[in-house]
Amino acid sequence: MNMTNKPYKAVLTGATGGIGRAIALQLAPQCSSLILMGRDTQKLEALKNELTNRAVNVQIVSGDLCDDSTSVRLIDAVLAQQGINLLINNAGISLFKSFEAQTDEDITQLMLTNLISPMLLCKQLLPHLKKEPSQIINIGSIFGYLGFPGFSSYCASKFGLRGFSQSLRRELSNTSVSVRYFAPRATKTSINTDQVMQMNAELKTDSDTPDFVAGEFMKFLSSHAWEKKLGFKESFFVFMNNLFPGVSDKAIQGQLPIIKKYLHK
Repeated sequence: MNMTNKPYKAVLTGATGGIGRAIALQLAPQCSSLILMGRDTQKLEALKNELTNRAVNVQIVSGDLCDDSTSVRLIDAVLAQQGINLLINNAGISLFKSFEAQTDEDITQLMLTNLISPMLLCKQLLPHLKKEPSQIINIGSIFGYLGFPGFSSYCASKFGLRGFSQSLRRELSNTSVSVRYFAPRATKTSINTDQVMQMNAELKTDSDTPDFVAGEFMKFLSSHAWEKKLGFKESFFVFMNNLFPGVSDKAIQGQLPIIKKYLHK
């Protein structure tokens, strides 16, 4: 197995989801070692087997990122691959539901998965990442810039992840660790329910395939930008939302009847 000229010793969370799996397939040829993390052991094993002929040493760590035993097994895997220089926090869940209808468990689980777990993982792996020039890339969302009806808790988690990424980037600016934020727009994966996909179609919201998102991620990985937003229209809307939030309020208010129709389905 030829591992020369392969720059990355990586950890990828959420590796069996639509975007995670696509990233794993495109990233693996550039990795000397790759640790795949997720909850579904069978899917992790299948992905590992798929990557066996790509000249990469693959390990899997299955479990809850907030569980201490998972953390111990991850650190063991990092030591076994002789360190880490790329952490991709991709694990995430979504929730399309009116805020009043969300249970306390809905909100807690979403914040744990999308925000608390990546923060804890960064903290656990930072001593290892600091040993050589390294990157932390947090996979966020356009909804990390733009509050949208029906996604209040999801947006809060992604706003938080973006704020954490920016703060940590500045805190580590005099070290060899860079912290970056990658924000896909709507993507055709199982994270979106049928009602969300139908709503996106009626709102004429553009959606990307996981393979396209992974390709854009790989371009971002080799660039020097600290963040990247996918979609020109979405990026422009974020720009307008920052400068003229009242304009965005009116635009989204005009979409509200369609949004509420799907919220109440």
